Amino acid sequence: MISIEHGPNLVEVSVFGEFTLADFKEFEELVNYKVKFEGPVNLLFDLREMVGFTLDVAWEELKFSREHANDFGRIAVLTEDQWLTWSAWLTQIFVDADVLVFPEEEEARAWLNEAEAQAQ
Repeated sequence: MISIEHGPNLVEVSVFGEFTLADFKEFEELVNYKVKFEGPVNLLFDLREMVGFTLDVAWEELKFSREHANDFGRIAVLTEDQWLTWSAWLTQIFVDADVLVFPEEEEARAWLNEAEAQAQ
């Protein structure tokens, strides 16, 4: 299950339990809309409560990253899981965005806010 919030140039996603393809499609639809009408966005993924994801999500995420290679400014990932940290690092190969992993939400938000302040 996911929870999605968004504001100007920012999409926040929190994943609880298993990350399913239906969840990813919901995220994808919102990002497509925001990119179309606002341009590049920043992302905050809170994966601290995620227990896993389905294989089709991994495949969809790979396709999505390649299709949206230039649609993101910064991507902050909240997790302490080493596998997810490695996966975030791998994502950098496919997107032209700064991707950082944070253990604490305050640090991630500060980094994203720094990017927003520089853009103004």
